[in-house]
Amino acid sequence: MHRTAWPRRASAAAALAVVLCVSGCASIVIGRPSSLEPAPPAASKGEVNVVGAVDEPVDELARNALADLQDFWADTFPAVFGTPFEPLAGGYFSVDPGNADPRQYPGGVVGCGSDLQSTENNAFYCASPNTRNSDSITYDRAFLAELAGNFGRFIPALVMAHEFGHAVQARAGMPRTSIATETQADCFAGTWTRWVADGKATHSRLRGPELDELLRGYLQLRDPVGTSTAAQSAHGSYFDRVSAFQEGFDSGAEACRDHFGPERVFTQGEFSDQDLQTQGDAPYAELWKIIEKSLPTVWNQAFTDLFKKDFTDPKIQRYPGDAPDCADAPDRELVFCSAGELVGIDETELAMPAYDDIGDFAVATAVAIPYSLSVRDQLGLSTDDEDAVRSAVCLTGWYGAKVFKGEAGAQISPGDVDESVQFLLTYGNDPRVLPDVNLSGFQLVDLYRNGFLSGIDQCGVDR
Repeated sequence: MHRTAWPRRASAAAALAVVLCVSGCASIVIGRPSSLEPAPPAASKGEVNVVGAVDEPVDELARNALADLQDFWADTFPAVFGTPFEPLAGGYFSVDPGNADPRQYPGGVVGCGSDLQSTENNAFYCASPNTRNSDSITYDRAFLAELAGNFGRFIPALVMAHEFGHAVQARAGMPRTSIATETQADCFAGTWTRWVADGKATHSRLRGPELDELLRGYLQLRDPVGTSTAAQSAHGSYFDRVSAFQEGFDSGAEACRDHFGPERVFTQGEFSDQDLQTQGDAPYAELWKIIEKSLPTVWNQAFTDLFKKDFTDPKIQRYPGDAPDCADAPDRELVFCSAGELVGIDETELAMPAYDDIGDFAVATAVAIPYSLSVRDQLGLSTDDEDAVRSAVCLTGWYGAKVFKGEAGAQISPGDVDESVQFLLTYGNDPRVLPDVNLSGFQLVDLYRNGFLSGIDQCGVDR
């Protein structure tokens, strides 16, 4: 029996991101839909029959998504996998477990013969031979409505896209592990979402302003920090799931098909005994020792190996309140000053709140961004324009990868890379933190992701 489901939590959300590189790929502009355009036509019950659906917006959103998913995969599956796409034989089921009438469902059951209460706070695809309603998608519509209320109206569509991704796997073959299976389904969902974003779907729409909200919601879908990648129902870390979604959004279903084998890197991991005591966060005073060691370690080695020149370690200054005089404004909370090679962070307004609210690696990520501007300065590159910000965030991702690999004189803990994503989404659009160069949270996360996964050559620094 194959049954994949969303983690059973009080709230959850799916997400996607715009892919923007420093160099080597085109900027993506989310397509035509806007709040001024008329709503798309709703899919009729004749197009998609959802057993148990009622006259509520969430069922309409789910039905619209399922109709568009059927169209998308009918065209895409043959091109990517070489065979026709067979429609789901078991159909679709909508349930409100708190107010369900078994008489609405043949035999009183839903997907794979499951009872109605099994859908609570959940959505799942299942395929199991010799069971009733095999090859089907079932969802708790009250759960999806809650998600939509917390993270935007596109969430029900994203949940349907993820579950439909499992139906694709059932026809094309599945990865060997749960974490690869779940993140590949995220990738397939990202591929479909790009198609919607490009304005090609008949019934579904996605507007640019919705994207950051969706990506923040994805945090609720990660496995508990400290979960092993080998866990029976592992879904992936925040970073793992966002990365998979972005890969599908940017590179299409072929990338989803080809990039989820045994060699794929996942940042999820188990806590050590020490991590269990601290939940992965170094004490605040110890954190600064780690930052002040790891950043020079990474960049001195990079300048020696890659750029064939010496690197001057910038001074890291923590200040309470007004920024150093060399900053362009006194309220700046992250500062790079070329004169004297100074990197600064407002300890009271940024460093300590980020540590308390997100975690230790959020602070390391914050400091690494102006530190990366010092890298650019010493390479003779700009430090005060959009290219500089893009590059610095990408280089920060590369630094994060060095820490993750144990090449920075520091030990990473489970959940640390997730904290980088959280920092960028929480603080990245604050002009006191990063210059206002019109980059969305999605773009910042993707720049970080490119540096982390694809390396320094993605970051606009020639060598």
